[in-house]
Amino acid sequence: MEGTSETADALKAEIERLRQEHLAVSDLLAALAGGEGLEPVLREIVEAARRLCDGDYAQLFLRDGELFYAHAEAGGQPEALEYARAHPHAADPTTAVGRVALSGDVVQIEDVLADREYSSGDQEIVGFRALLGVPVILKGALIGAIVVGRDQPGLFSQEQVELVRTFADQAAVAIANARLLDAVERQRSELARFVSPQVAELISSTEGEQLLAGHRAYISCLFCDLRNFTGFAETAAPEDLLDVLRAYHTALGELIPLHAGTLEHFAGDGVMIFFNDPVPVSEHELEAVRFALAAHQRFRELAEVWTKRGDELALGIGIEAGHATLGRIGFEGRYDYGVIGPIANLASRLSSRAAPGQTLIGPRLYAAVEEAVDASAVGNLELKGFARAIPVYEVNGLHSSS
Repeated sequence: MEGTSETADALKAEIERLRQEHLAVSDLLAALAGGEGLEPVLREIVEAARRLCDGDYAQLFLRDGELFYAHAEAGGQPEALEYARAHPHAADPTTAVGRVALSGDVVQIEDVLADREYSSGDQEIVGFRALLGVPVILKGALIGAIVVGRDQPGLFSQEQVELVRTFADQAAVAIANARLLDAVERQRSELARFVSPQVAELISSTEGEQLLAGHRAYISCLFCDLRNFTGFAETAAPEDLLDVLRAYHTALGELIPLHAGTLEHFAGDGVMIFFNDPVPVSEHELEAVRFALAAHQRFRELAEVWTKRGDELALGIGIEAGHATLGRIGFEGRYDYGVIGPIANLASRLSSRAAPGQTLIGPRLYAAVEEAVDASAVGNLELKGFARAIPVYEVNGLHSSS
């Protein structure tokens, strides 16, 4: 009966060990799946390690060159983490991390106060006595270490050591994946500085590949450029010219995401924006008109300064809605996400015909917004590239309910 009881106790202990390990890994995977980057994953790793071996305090160090830097803590000792961050650990016997680095294996310090070689300053801050150091190894390389501390001297049990050692293997994979996700997000953010954020999202996702390859969509297309810009460019100093373009592009660039637009390109004073692709936009025709009105308002504020200098600049905008082909255009090494179709040509021609401060819209867009927009008929205009005259309308504003 005694042997049966011992077997049952051992089985219970093994089940509990597996339960704790499963819980720790589950929490770690949840942190990774959250997609919030590396830091939440590191915090979950160090908290799980502390919990697995009943520690009072824990820190996670990652290797950078020859030194190990603290990245996360558990146990409510943020001042100790600040100290550790300011004092990276080298591969030497003065710290638990240093001993892990020297041995590449688990180390224990039964009592740091009785250990002649141990001399880390964070002990005075935290007050721990016993330490367990566990290597974090990925593909045979030491990438970091987990250190768990207890307030009372003594060795950690072999079961606790094995729990943390096994968990550290899972943690190494999670760290690698989180770093990869971080890198992708940084690249996406950097890419979004050069292309529209929506296009950056397409480039970095598998779902976007099909859209980049080419597709048809019903969109609103908007062109705008500056009136009197040619004359200004002929006489302005290069620095003044660049200042005007920067202010103009910045003003429009701040409005584009507010109205869910996608920038196709800046070309000098000409700007092309479309709505409802690659991200669907509810009432995209009306959103394009709202953008145009906001753009005129912002530009008038800018132009007040230029007018005082004698530079009479104004904005002309053309918008039309319709079907177009969208996708990757360009050549290897230099691609854009562009619009191809008569709608783009028509919006461009309307922009060219718009007077200073005027927004002209085509018949399809007018039909979609006439209940919400105060617009007046300009007449049927002969536009280059179109065989028949096009009914054109001028936007005066929005009705009060819009």
